[in-house]
Amino acid sequence: MPIIEAAPGVSLAYETFGDPADPAVLLVMGFGAQMIAWHEDFCRALADRGRHVIRYDNRDCGLSTTFDDHPVDLGRFIEAVSSGDLPSARAMVPYTLQDMADDGLGLLTALGIERAHVVGSSMGGMIAQTMAISRPERVLTLASMMSSTGEPDYGRTGDEAMAVLFAPKPADREGHVAAADRELVWGSRRYGDATALRALAAESYDRGHHPAGAVRQLGAMILGGSRADALRALRVPTLVVHGLDDTLIDPSGGKRTADLVPGARLLLVPDMGHDRPRPLWPELIDALAAHTA
Repeated sequence: MPIIEAAPGVSLAYETFGDPADPAVLLVMGFGAQMIAWHEDFCRALADRGRHVIRYDNRDCGLSTTFDDHPVDLGRFIEAVSSGDLPSARAMVPYTLQDMADDGLGLLTALGIERAHVVGSSMGGMIAQTMAISRPERVLTLASMMSSTGEPDYGRTGDEAMAVLFAPKPADREGHVAAADRELVWGSRRYGDATALRALAAESYDRGHHPAGAVRQLGAMILGGSRADALRALRVPTLVVHGLDDTLIDPSGGKRTADLVPGARLLLVPDMGHDRPRPLWPELIDALAAHTA
């Protein structure tokens, strides 16, 4: 697995699919998820549509650089945010959503790619939005999937999904893999696949299990704040994709994103939750191929 320096002190593991001469599509994954959550078959199918597909591990995840010298106590962090003590909360987290966006752009630079289509899922959508906002000249198009704007009134997490999100996961491999079934709560009601969830959990555990990094990513995401004003001023061609079954980030997050970005196209997908079920890949890949044409 190639690893490349994307920013000072930050190296990212990445993988590419397709012909480097084709237009580049950078896939940005979400909170706590490794790049393998962009399934290899999905990446190859998109590459087969004439795209040079790049997936990577965000910092503090998988095989990329970790920040273990900055431990974050999740309870103290949530308490600080809840009480409005944002300076204390910010002091706990060693990097920002902008830093994570700069990582992705730095990866493109290191690969010799000046401009790319950027596709982000969940927190990855927030990172992708931040890339487009901060460096629009480097983003050919933006696709924001199952994500939101950073405004607290949109894209809220349902109570049951919230309970699962913050429930401690077993540290041992067997327990960790079994606990993946809980994520069905925010998946597609029609296509939810516990076997696939457990397989991804097992592969992720063996490849680079790093729960402490997920806490820091969560902190950066929570402290990212609202991007509403910046999205109103965005002039990058934008596709917003959201599953109607999503209970982790309510579809209002996608609808709000599309409402804010001038000229954005909104694709609301029936039978999709906070996941990408294989039966829906043709629709998703068609949409991405058309958007990046």
